[in-house]
Amino acid sequence: MSGVRVLLVDDHRMFAEALEMLLGGEDDIEVVGVLGSASEALELASREHPDVALVDIELPDMSGIEATSRLKEISPSTQVVAVTAHLGEDVVAEIVEAGASGFIAKTQAAEVLVSTIRRAAAGEMVLPSANFAAVLGGLRQANRTRSDARQALSQLTSREVEILQKLAEGRSTQEVAKALFISPLTVHSYVKNILAKLSVRSKLEAVTMGLRYGRIGIERAWAG
Repeated sequence: MSGVRVLLVDDHRMFAEALEMLLGGEDDIEVVGVLGSASEALELASREHPDVALVDIELPDMSGIEATSRLKEISPSTQVVAVTAHLGEDVVAEIVEAGASGFIAKTQAAEVLVSTIRRAAAGEMVLPSANFAAVLGGLRQANRTRSDARQALSQLTSREVEILQKLAEGRSTQEVAKALFISPLTVHSYVKNILAKLSVRSKLEAVTMGLRYGRIGIERAWAG
């Protein structure tokens, strides 16, 4: 991967500046902005359309959750990762519904933050636990989805359900492609169709919807 363009949105200047310095040492990552408010971030995102936005949950002018939702409307291709020191179930559910690709704690090591950005840019789900299955199990209980979720899920083809299942097992796009003997581009195409049918904005939201309504299950834990 090359040229991942990143927007940092955090009003804690020391953290944001330290992260900017860290990312500045990575040849394949470019920081397009370091901003302390959601309004500034939304304005920049409308012009720059970054690949990844790291958004603090607590911002001075609006919540990071609302900022995530609005950012996804302005720049649907931007992968949003919520950054927070507190990961309660209710907050996590709202992050998912807002369209974030995942979330990460501020206390994570530097190399984990960098890896998270690269994975998000590649379209992968990013979660802050070594036990992927346990985190998704919690989301299954907390996530609030649309009343017509079961009907939407019933529209998925058997192949789309199979792909959604493998995503719930923590597999990357490349791993899904290898397991099903198809190309990564074909997997991307299927995922695009899944998101459209379920009217969701991220793999993470699609997976949690499938888990909550029993269309898929978690069959193995994944460390990542």
